[in-house]
Amino acid sequence: MKTPYEPAPDKPGQHAPFSVVEATVAGAHAAMRDGTLTARQLTGACLDRIAAYDQRGPALRSILQIAPQAVEQAARIDAMAAHPPSLAPLHGIPVLVKDNIECAGMATTAGAECLRGNLSTDDAFVIRRLRAAGAIVLAKTNLHELASGGETVSTLGGQTLNPYDLARTPGGSSGGTAVGIAASFGVLGIGTDGINSIRSPASANSLVGLRPTMGLVSRAGLVPCGLTQDTIGPITRTVADTARLLDVIAGHDPADPVTSQGVPHIPASYAASLDRDGLSGARIGVLHHFFGRQDVHRPVNAVMEQALAVIAAQGAELVAIEDAISPDELLASTLVHHYEMERDLDAYLARLAPGVRVRSLQDIIAAGTVHPSVAGTLATAATLSGKDDEYRERLQRQQALRHWLQDLMARHGLDALAFPHQRRLVMPIGETQAERNGVLASASGFPAIVIPAGFSAPERNAPQGVPVGLELFGLPFTEPVLIRLAFAAEQALRARRPPHSTPALE
Repeated sequence: MKTPYEPAPDKPGQHAPFSVVEATVAGAHAAMRDGTLTARQLTGACLDRIAAYDQRGPALRSILQIAPQAVEQAARIDAMAAHPPSLAPLHGIPVLVKDNIECAGMATTAGAECLRGNLSTDDAFVIRRLRAAGAIVLAKTNLHELASGGETVSTLGGQTLNPYDLARTPGGSSGGTAVGIAASFGVLGIGTDGINSIRSPASANSLVGLRPTMGLVSRAGLVPCGLTQDTIGPITRTVADTARLLDVIAGHDPADPVTSQGVPHIPASYAASLDRDGLSGARIGVLHHFFGRQDVHRPVNAVMEQALAVIAAQGAELVAIEDAISPDELLASTLVHHYEMERDLDAYLARLAPGVRVRSLQDIIAAGTVHPSVAGTLATAATLSGKDDEYRERLQRQQALRHWLQDLMARHGLDALAFPHQRRLVMPIGETQAERNGVLASASGFPAIVIPAGFSAPERNAPQGVPVGLELFGLPFTEPVLIRLAFAAEQALRARRPPHSTPALE
């Protein structure tokens, strides 16, 4: 019987000096157990890196606000459990949270000037889970305003930069969380995903990003874009940390009834699926229509070709899927968030404290303060709200897509589908994100995970190259399968690299 992967322990009496750069939960906890690290030291090291690199140095602009009680919380954790023989699952681990998720005592702005004063009095369900597991909410991160775009620019945070190429966007809309995790501003990250928004910045920042099955993780406390597609999930540097984070945040929440569907499918531990030999005997379908065929696609295709060859060498059978399924056609015909935005956003805004000056989508439009990249989205949502016939037709197409995908995977006996998350490299600043493939999961509600596949060739603005992410897509509640495959692929590829723009501090 295969056992889950755990890092080899240090030899007795030998303790390598701890570095926050590329730190993992397991590594931090090992240092805490041997007495060479405290939660306060770890938190302080992350804050030092934010001070050095977020508004200064490369000025990545990934952080909107620091949690005012983070250092005090870390000190309390240390006082309660000094050098404990066993630790809570996320004991003392600093977490970066996308600023469309409520954290008590902090504003929840979704990057929007019109929500600047929206002070949260309660934690979202996932934040309560994190705190109960010993985690420290360190900071709220920038996002594409109102989570309504792929470039991560907002009126409150400005343009977040990609640390691998400061002239490129970081993907989005959870780009602030991804950049912060890539730059080791925190150990774990929380993002949200309505279409591509966890997996896009994970792909663009050499990270792991998981969009869970709809119903696995509660959305209560989220500023919504459209609840048929909105979900919350991990952004981390390793698959192991994604599994550990999912262990904490997955679960039933009466405030989000859809989570009742996930309860029977949650295993004792997602981390138990971490298996270095997890690709052996797997059947993975490669969706050829999710690859581009023009010159602009060559950098991504070259990375993907090499990555898939490594995966095949680990014992996976790659099955060519030639079915004519077009991500661009799915984007145009199946998504429903614009039809739901006014309804779901109005319901959220209506329950906020009286001091918040916008109470509806129409109020936000009338305020005239949103970033120009979002104004058209809001106008479209206002126009489509109430077009019930079109909305129902799209919901029916989503159901048809689910049936088609289940049939496809059954016919070919597949464990997962594989494709590049983005057919071309993440876009330069000033250009709109293009040719992303995340729609398959967002339109179906099925799970998908992105892992680092490699880098494009180095260039002047990107001396390391630009990260490329490989997406693995699965059937509902097969997160253990995806984690097993992703972990084995990650261990074989060893593609993750920290950005040169944010080196270790002396």
